Amino acid sequence: MTLSTFFIYLVLMAGSTYLIRVLPFIAVKNKIRNTFIRSFLYYIPYTVLTAMTIPAIFTATGSVLSACTGLGVAVLLALKKCSLTTVALLACLAVYLTELLQSLL
Repeated sequence: MTLSTFFIYLVLMAGSTYLIRVLPFIAVKNKIRNTFIRSFLYYIPYTVLTAMTIPAIFTATGSVLSACTGLGVAVLLALKKCSLTTVALLACLAVYLTELLQSLL
């Protein structure tokens, strides 16, 4: 790839990224008052984070059983309102212990 081709690609990608971010501000000038749309927009970040995290959970460990164990521990601790650090550490510990038990059996 030549340097001029690289800069053409760079400008096109920067322009498309900028357009995607600016277009909602141009399209919606007034405050959104519809409660359905407001609640829909409120939950989008959580939905995207979940869609990115859940598949990674099942591919990060050596087996599906240890992934399910870690996910289960994380969900239970999160529902009990534990801190993020506690949830992450105990979920990792659960995965480690499950993997250790599987290797011994």
